[in-house]
Amino acid sequence: MPPPTSYRIGSIDILRGIVMIVMALDHTRDFFHITAFTADPLDAGTTTTALYFTRWITHFCAPVFVMLSGVSAFLSSKNKPAGEASLFLIKRGIWLIIVELVLITLGLTFNPLYNLLILQVIWAIGLSMVILGVLMRISYTAVLVVGIILFFGHNALDYASLPTKGVAYYLLTILFTTRTTIFPLGNNYFVYDLYAVLPWTGIMLLGYCLGSWFQKGFPAEKRKRLLLITGSCAVLLFIVLRLLKGYGDPGVYSTDKNTLFSFLNTSKYPPSLQYSCMTLGPALIILALLENVQAGWTRFASIYGRVPFFYYVLHFYLIHSILLLLFFVSGYTASQIADPNTPFLFRPLNFGYGLGVVYLIWIGVIGILYFPCRWFNKYKMEHRKWWLSYL
Repeated sequence: MPPPTSYRIGSIDILRGIVMIVMALDHTRDFFHITAFTADPLDAGTTTTALYFTRWITHFCAPVFVMLSGVSAFLSSKNKPAGEASLFLIKRGIWLIIVELVLITLGLTFNPLYNLLILQVIWAIGLSMVILGVLMRISYTAVLVVGIILFFGHNALDYASLPTKGVAYYLLTILFTTRTTIFPLGNNYFVYDLYAVLPWTGIMLLGYCLGSWFQKGFPAEKRKRLLLITGSCAVLLFIVLRLLKGYGDPGVYSTDKNTLFSFLNTSKYPPSLQYSCMTLGPALIILALLENVQAGWTRFASIYGRVPFFYYVLHFYLIHSILLLLFFVSGYTASQIADPNTPFLFRPLNFGYGLGVVYLIWIGVIGILYFPCRWFNKYKMEHRKWWLSYL
């Protein structure tokens, strides 16, 4: 007999599924778009509308994914004693960091020598979980206070004179300020750090606190009202800060080129306050509107949202395998597998296709992954093995 079904909120699975699907679009663009490594898709002076919004819409993925990881951490902690819940998050966070370095780096690069270790969102989530696990031992209030300070306050460093070398430089870069920094590890080995940890930690901590609105017994109408109010306030704060050209983002928008493109082009690396409000505000509103929605498309999206980690790891290997196939089909040879201008094997600098082909490949990737994700979701529902909680 299958084990009892755990308590889940459908809107969380749907929203998480949507962002997982959209996220794959950006990674497909990285691997297959002709200008992915030669032009900035958000440059208002050189981009096209289709390319700009193909990149911009994926800005929602990482912050929503991190926030919902915090919500899930809160909900899962309700089923465990406080000490056990804290220890689990610390262990799972360490596990995620290992997965980022070993499995996801390999899926991205296809380089078994690991000359380049890539630190992305799973690394940031992993270390943030460790921090959350420690703060949980203190109190819920400690999580909330630290979350607020990090979320609203980290952009204060934009106005500080920061060290440019030494241990302090490395710590501040890794924890707060990295904008795709490359750290040498020795002869021909490097770490490519895209995600400054603590700004993302602030999002996770507030997501954890948000989880109290989703616990069993919390009135659905009250939750919906709170989500709508909070999301609307975040959107309003983004607009006000952006118009004032003040605090909350290291860059200001320009009216010299495309004003709308420039206005929406906030900093993801690291995630600025304006970026976080621009993405999380609408996400909270959507989360409220999805509260009681049941349709074919929501059931489809929720499959990916119920197994996000499984999907996340798998989609890199699938996309890169398709790249490998098209690399040889396009006439490239083994001598061209490694291009020093790109971090991925089988991805020469000038390789790629137009945006239409990118979308076709993306749709194919989503379609192929539906079946293993559906199988794994069913497996998780029917089994209660300890290792499943780490996936």
